[in-house]
Amino acid sequence: MSDEEHHFESKADAGASKTYPQQAGTIRKNGYIVIKGRPCKVVEVSTSKTGKHGHAKCHFVAIDIFNGKKLEDIVPSSHNCDVPHVNRTDYQLIDISEDGFVSLLTENGNTKDDLRLPTDDALLTQVKGGFEEGKDLVLSVMSAMGEEQICAVKDIGTKS
Repeated sequence: MSDEEHHFESKADAGASKTYPQQAGTIRKNGYIVIKGRPCKVVEVSTSKTGKHGHAKCHFVAIDIFNGKKLEDIVPSSHNCDVPHVNRTDYQLIDISEDGFVSLLTENGNTKDDLRLPTDDALLTQVKGGFEEGKDLVLSVMSAMGEEQICAVKDIGTKS
């Protein structure tokens, strides 16, 4: 037995991983994939046949879920790809601040104040217009890989 003390320094944060591995050949259209470090929704998958030198290849065409940019990647179908953990959560809108941040009510009664108004013009006018008219709005927030963004709005009636 050794009398030495060992101290290990952890560089990783506790909690779930931002992605999980999945075999490229099993990823389908409307699924998710990480391309160039960005979480994307797959819009097209084509698989080439096995060639003289090895693997069948999957060609993915995907759209970044946060900025809408089109990205492409080609991966051997037997290799693993990173797939982001994507979550959608609904929050009730409480307030919109002058600097463009929204105040949202979480399920446990706390407020969430770290989200900006959506950059999509149609969504932005829906949120701002509905809020100014005094409607009760529920905002859907999509989160993946440490990023969050408002992706949809639902009107649940007017405030009494």
